[in-house]
Amino acid sequence: MTPEQVLAEIEEKGKPSQWPIIGPERGKFLDEAVKRHKPQRVLEVGTFVGYSAIRMARLLEPGGRIVCVEIDPERAEIAKRNAERAGLGRVIEVRVGDAKKIIPTLPQEFDLVFLDADKTEYLNYLKLVEPKLPGGAVVVADNVKRYETVLKDYLSYVRESGAYFTEKTGFAPTFGKGEPDAIEVSVKR
Repeated sequence: MTPEQVLAEIEEKGKPSQWPIIGPERGKFLDEAVKRHKPQRVLEVGTFVGYSAIRMARLLEPGGRIVCVEIDPERAEIAKRNAERAGLGRVIEVRVGDAKKIIPTLPQEFDLVFLDADKTEYLNYLKLVEPKLPGGAVVVADNVKRYETVLKDYLSYVRESGAYFTEKTGFAPTFGKGEPDAIEVSVKR
């Protein structure tokens, strides 16, 4: 199967249950960030069934890799299978466990980080990975409109600390619900 076929299948399966995936509308903003910044090393925090990892991996330049962290072992297995089915099993590595424990053990730097896990932990995830982010690295955070109150500290940090500048906030409906939501793309100075 092609990555696009696997993505369409996940969308079809997930819509009735309103799976918490970025979906095709907000996914276009994620695609845009990958195309524009051309990352080689990506960290995804919160993988669920691998939808966004596949979206990103299909756009990486040759040699690009994604490390995904998923706390739920069953979801991680589904994500691995979906990556394999999309022909991206060698590009996407899924690690199972708590991101707060896994991130400090990762030896490499990352050019792009996608945050889509426990919203109360976004700032903690960012602070843990920050030493592994060179200048120009991109941080994409999902659900910044829907969970704006919960993400107050994270949003304040990336918007006001001086360490980042917000490149774009992309608004689109929530997958399967139609509610407004947004992703925010921040670039490390």
